Amino acid sequence: MKKLMFLFVCLLSMQVVMADNDKLITVEKLPQKAQEFVKTHFAKADVAFTKMEREFLDSSYEIMFVNGDKIEFDKSGNWKEIQCKRQSVPDAIVPAKIKAFIQENYPDAKVLQIEKDRYEYEVRLSNYWELTFDLEFNLIDMNQDD
Repeated sequence: MKKLMFLFVCLLSMQVVMADNDKLITVEKLPQKAQEFVKTHFAKADVAFTKMEREFLDSSYEIMFVNGDKIEFDKSGNWKEIQCKRQSVPDAIVPAKIKAFIQENYPDAKVLQIEKDRYEYEVRLSNYWELTFDLEFNLIDMNQDD
């Protein structure tokens, strides 16, 4: 029991130590795939800062623009989340089936945020609807956040 408790304390200590591993970097230090993504979709945006976040077994990257927009990338440079404050997420980023669903059901709404993980896409619209799609782009959940 003492060994198990000691192991638990060690793991907890490692999490605390690893929690503050944000490191400011330049855009050139992003993975090549992330650099190309930024150049393609956010070429005119001014970068406020770029950082690398080290986690226990993984790392990720975040780029914040002066206008408040933010992109998060995984360690390979694939986007995980895009948040836009003053404009909509570029159309080329939103998968075609999700874009078609939004245009059909919410023609006046803009995509302000999109997030993807291994299981789903979450999309936040300018009309306060949050839509969740599976990886085959079927709507699986929707919430309105006033």
